[in-house]
Amino acid sequence: MIRPAWLRFSWLFNRRLGSALLWALLVIGAAAAINLVGIRLVGDVEGWQRWLQNHAGHFALWRLFLYGATAYGWWWMRRRLLRREPSNETRQRLVRTEIAAMVAIVLLEASALMRDS
Repeated sequence: MIRPAWLRFSWLFNRRLGSALLWALLVIGAAAAINLVGIRLVGDVEGWQRWLQNHAGHFALWRLFLYGATAYGWWWMRRRLLRREPSNETRQRLVRTEIAAMVAIVLLEASALMRDS
């Protein structure tokens, strides 16, 4: 019996995918460690939540900085890609990706604002 390609799991051992999975695990592990250390420092989960709420403005500025850095990186990558592939299809793909990214950011920020209200 021949299995479909996606069931062979050879795609899982791709170097690029493995690197992306490793980075994702490292980021999630770092976030969990920071939360555990924060809870330990303030004493309990409620204290940690109060600390996070008191410093929400700082985190908003941090997110704005990250959005700006990501936008600059995107702009740099977009120019290079359009020089290499100047077709209309590439331009349309980029516009769709940009719209999707903006919708995702607006939804994330709106959900954060509604949660804080």
